[in-house]
Amino acid sequence: MTATTYHDDWIECTPDEIRIRGYYFPWGTKHIRYSDLKEVHEVRMDLLHGKGRIWGTSSPRVWASLDPHRAQKSHALVLDVGRRVRAFITPDNADAALAAIAAHTDAPVVNDAATAPLVLVGPGVGAGLGVL
Repeated sequence: MTATTYHDDWIECTPDEIRIRGYYFPWGTKHIRYSDLKEVHEVRMDLLHGKGRIWGTSSPRVWASLDPHRAQKSHALVLDVGRRVRAFITPDNADAALAAIAAHTDAPVVNDAATAPLVLVGPGVGAGLGVL
């Protein structure tokens, strides 16, 4: 892994794009070109804000990619490409993934450690896949 690339089981930052495995049901990969990024946010997670959900959402504005180990992580990245729904990802090493993304885009990187959007376990798409 170099400073401009990143790879773990679910997230890959290549020289051209971000690949998010397990984004689409059942195992589809989402591809986000760096040039499409409008903004990247690094956010803190707690049980009601990300940690309690393995995949899916209870929010119509954010979609959490599949990550069976999300409950053990403390930070997530929210990728805004200017569409209604933003991608919510939890790389194993958020700092390294953020550095790889920042090296490839002019999009603002908001690194304020704000609380993640409400992405909790409950009714809706992906219900029952969360961990409490």
